Amino acid sequence: MIKADISRARKFLTDQEYIHAHTLATKGLEELRQKTGPGSEWLGWRDLLAKPNLELITQLSRLGKEIHASADVFIVCGIGGSYLGAKAVIDALTPAFTAKGPEILFAGHHMSGAYLHDLLAYLKTPKADGSKKSVVLNVISKSGSTLETALSFRVLRKFIHEEFEDASERIICTTSESGGVLNDVIEQEGYRKFIIPSDVGGRFSVLTPVGLLPIAVAGVSIEALFEGAVSNYQALEDDADVIVEYAALRNALHTKGITIDIFASFEPELLSFGGWVQQLLGESEGKDGKGIFPTVAGFSTDLHSLGQFIQDGTRSLLETIFVVDEVDAQLTVPTGLAFGDGLEYLEGDSFHSINSKARMGTIEAHCEGQVPIVTIHLPKLSAKSIGALIYFYEILTGVFVYSLGVNPFNQPGVEDYKKAMYRLLGK
Repeated sequence: MIKADISRARKFLTDQEYIHAHTLATKGLEELRQKTGPGSEWLGWRDLLAKPNLELITQLSRLGKEIHASADVFIVCGIGGSYLGAKAVIDALTPAFTAKGPEILFAGHHMSGAYLHDLLAYLKTPKADGSKKSVVLNVISKSGSTLETALSFRVLRKFIHEEFEDASERIICTTSESGGVLNDVIEQEGYRKFIIPSDVGGRFSVLTPVGLLPIAVAGVSIEALFEGAVSNYQALEDDADVIVEYAALRNALHTKGITIDIFASFEPELLSFGGWVQQLLGESEGKDGKGIFPTVAGFSTDLHSLGQFIQDGTRSLLETIFVVDEVDAQLTVPTGLAFGDGLEYLEGDSFHSINSKARMGTIEAHCEGQVPIVTIHLPKLSAKSIGALIYFYEILTGVFVYSLGVNPFNQPGVEDYKKAMYRLLGK
């Protein structure tokens, strides 16, 4: 279902360089499959697909539909993997302007008091008919004490309790099975709870209740999303050549001095998906002085700001472009007026066709500028294809990072800023 074209980037490598990296990637795949590599206790995201919990998915889907039908605002309170995956899927699969169901808003992903102040003011503003907005809050945190999320939860929890008599029904906690401060709060207040599997790290958690509940509330079929992931899991268990080849390419380019990977798409719906991949890879590979720094760009928009650097700047770049082969909306260039804009040669053409030509021209120019380019192809934007793409990048991350000789599943460096921050805060 997901295709990766590495042929343009492969030209930047000798056969010897690629073959050596291919050997390392093959070993990485075996470490992942056999659970012999470091951090193998965190491979629960594969087990979720090997033995799907269909009862849980049905439960989450049912609750999501109930909230979708009754709430005006659904707030996802979490940071990192606790919100990026859900946002990626929601942005990819829901209309940009004609929202159906509740607004999906995010909090707990930074510590801006101004943002929370404005959010509270918005939540308190009556609807057009004068009635109160119906608000549901989903806090997501394994520990419950992550500072950004805990601060926002404190503010929003107080708001919910002050504004709604049924506050305990409007707060849903997604957290660890036991331990952590949220479980004490749940026991005290009677909030609904969903469990984050203990063997699934945050950046791999989108296909757990962490991501599935917000996605269901947004009106996306989590059954189809999960089906797409399971289908690709099974396909790649039978034949993982595409993953090994892609991981080998990244490994060899890393060895040759490539230090930045720009994840881009000409489809704005996939910009947030790039943000999810950014955390998935960045937090997994950036250790021991190794890794390719992942960054995100939206084309053609960012060609007008970053295009010059990509074309002529430091040759340390890899470019990964997400391509959607078919789109549903086929808007065409208008005719019938004297527009005077010199675009008569495009009249009647579809915007998708024009966008595709822009992508092909960009790839051609950047290749000539000596930028290795990988294209990742989705057949269309659908829940199944996005589910497949999620697993594609999860397993790619594991295999590639193992090929570097690094543990993909820990993040020791994340704690360093926290120690300094808490010291300055007087904890």
